[in-house]
Amino acid sequence: MTSIQGVIAICVIAFILNLPFGWIRANTRKFSLAWFACVHAPIPVVAVIRISTHTPWTFIPLFLLFSVAGQIIGAKIKRSAVKAS
Repeated sequence: MTSIQGVIAICVIAFILNLPFGWIRANTRKFSLAWFACVHAPIPVVAVIRISTHTPWTFIPLFLLFSVAGQIIGAKIKRSAVKAS
């Protein structure tokens, strides 16, 4: 796997991994322990993948961006599912 393929793969993994955590986070009180856990739980997984693929640390902001996007989209999906039912 070339470097750019690895970066793209980690971005996709970070996004998909954060979708269910965003879904769960939508039901929690902001800044509660559960909210904090939902926001931070996927970070070690993405970090281990980055380290194991020897991806430079300069790509961390990109992975963070995709993680935040996954959280936001997951919460929006939850809100739209609740609104539809």
